[in-house]
Amino acid sequence: MAVRGLGCPVRFALTAGQKGDAPQAEALIEGLPADVVMADTAYDSDKLRQAIADIGAKAVIPNNPSRARKHPFDKHLYAQRHLIECCFSKLKQFRRVATRFEKTARNYRAVVTIAAIVLWIR
Repeated sequence: MAVRGLGCPVRFALTAGQKGDAPQAEALIEGLPADVVMADTAYDSDKLRQAIADIGAKAVIPNNPSRARKHPFDKHLYAQRHLIECCFSKLKQFRRVATRFEKTARNYRAVVTIAAIVLWIR
């Protein structure tokens, strides 16, 4: 999920449970105007860092402990990542989002979209 500075969702992608999140990140940030892109350690890859640099943004991603070449990152900016977690928390306040009552991806995507719209209206 891509979230803007104040914690409102901008884009999201549904994936199968066994798929990783990191491969989806590049498509989510494509074309988004951003000065800073924050993510957690799971998204630490050279490919994603290059995609972030290509859009002219600064990558604020902690280094994976197994990474040989460490990249510097701003810990003060990374502390603002709580806005993303708060966005997920707000979305999960919608019962149909949290419990995944919807059986098809199409219907679940629609429910998440409606919940995101409500967050924007608030």
